[in-house]
Amino acid sequence: MKTIKFSSEDKLQKQFVHELKKRINDYFKAKNLSIKGDSRMILKALVMLSMYILPFTLILLLEPDRKISALLLLLMGIGEAGIGMSVMHDAAHGAFSSKKWNNTLFASTMFLLGSNTFNWKIQHNLLHHTFTNIHTFDQDIESKATLRFCQHAPLKSFHRYQYLYAYFFYGLMTLAKLLTDIGQLITFNRSGLTRAQGHDPFWEITKLLLTKVIYFGILLGLPFWTTNYTWYEILFGFCLMHLTAGIIMSTIFQMAHVVEGSQQPLPDADGIIPNEWEVHQLMTTSDFARHNRFLSWYAGGLNFQIEHHLFPQICHIHYPKIAPIVEKTALEFGIHYNLIPSFTQAFLSHARRLKQLGIN
Repeated sequence: MKTIKFSSEDKLQKQFVHELKKRINDYFKAKNLSIKGDSRMILKALVMLSMYILPFTLILLLEPDRKISALLLLLMGIGEAGIGMSVMHDAAHGAFSSKKWNNTLFASTMFLLGSNTFNWKIQHNLLHHTFTNIHTFDQDIESKATLRFCQHAPLKSFHRYQYLYAYFFYGLMTLAKLLTDIGQLITFNRSGLTRAQGHDPFWEITKLLLTKVIYFGILLGLPFWTTNYTWYEILFGFCLMHLTAGIIMSTIFQMAHVVEGSQQPLPDADGIIPNEWEVHQLMTTSDFARHNRFLSWYAGGLNFQIEHHLFPQICHIHYPKIAPIVEKTALEFGIHYNLIPSFTQAFLSHARRLKQLGIN
């Protein structure tokens, strides 16, 4: 696999990196805090898992009328998004807990969403975090269906209206993932990425297919065999849950990278990005609504995306405290810190960026 090197001759950038790491380390030492999660993460996991599992259990046991079932399925979708953003995400980065088995356990909640933890770690932890917002390397900004997220991708006439229709396709994210991650894993296996991560390609594809069978068997099979709902009502409910989760997760993920002020640099002919990796993260990432406590809790700190990209091994419960340190240090060294004050402003900035990407 072709790679990219981050290298700068700017001594100020190197000083920034050194000083930032020192200040963050000093903060945790002074507070005598672990950088990992604590009991708050266990509580959050229980809440999110309950929002996902309990409504499904009620549907199976009580078989409520269609309107109540729809509300329960919406709640399941909210819980599904919460699991992905607040539980699985930290655990897959090894930040949920200081205990490895805890991280492995809660990273496995990805299977509750019908997807694969191993795929996520390659696509997100390895490719997205290493090559943030770099065309053809970061799959998160690659064009999907009728959506164009990168200024270097081919421009089509229908992209002109993507700022209007994008959110419908966002809703399809988790549904599409149910099938596309099979092809994605096959690509990882063929490219050698799977073996490079120390995993057996045959076992990974076998595990993925088995978990798919179990997932569909539970989410679609159990209601079909144990309730009086029709097959099309069950399928509609399944899609409603996934559409809810997809809209929430996709929107929040995109508002961290595809907004005004977040750059999409290209490497030179030698594959070099002329910035330190940490500076690159600041150039390509955005924070938003940092003072919105509910959003920060529910979204697992994804609105503190700068801090997450700089320190993915630190649990998101610490982001509100370290964000001012990161911002102050960046500004001292003359490095732009892209902060959007509110959720609404970030949403509108994303919409404007989608509109820009649709015309040039």
